[in-house]
Amino acid sequence: MLKVSLVPHNKIYAKSMSSLSSEPQVKEALGLTNDQTSLEGTIDFIEFILEQERLGKQYSRVILDENGNLIGVITLKDIDDINSTCHIGTWIGHHYWGKGYNALAKSEILYIAFTVLDLEYVFAGAKLSNIRSQKAQENLPYIRIGVQSEFPEEHRKLESQVNSPCILNVIEREMFLKWYSDNK
Repeated sequence: MLKVSLVPHNKIYAKSMSSLSSEPQVKEALGLTNDQTSLEGTIDFIEFILEQERLGKQYSRVILDENGNLIGVITLKDIDDINSTCHIGTWIGHHYWGKGYNALAKSEILYIAFTVLDLEYVFAGAKLSNIRSQKAQENLPYIRIGVQSEFPEEHRKLESQVNSPCILNVIEREMFLKWYSDNK
């Protein structure tokens, strides 16, 4: 049975994380460089994440499968306590694609976003060129698709960060928690 555990970042995961993020399918989708996916670059990333968490700007976890293998990373970033918002980002190693791990990891971290971090909106974006990511988001039963005109500032921020045209979607606290209580 599929299962995920979300655990804090730690340098012990650097080698596995570097290997998975170096896969061409993942590296290209994320727009990463060879330096960023190297072991040293991955350690730098882990240190950055730990500092961002200490500052309250991000909540990021390593995704482990049912056997304890690292399969990806999921992050709540740009946490805005005043507006009760953040953006979610996820990447999964290529050989774990299409198996359901993405949806499992998202439901776990979204529960934390809405019940522990007390957020109201979690934005999920995807580059227009990343059809796979768009389809994965469309399959989430608790998401509202194409909310760019409703949240133009969030949309502009996203496109500026990734330097590419994007679609913006949103997960709202009330809708997600109703789905969660009905399905857990």
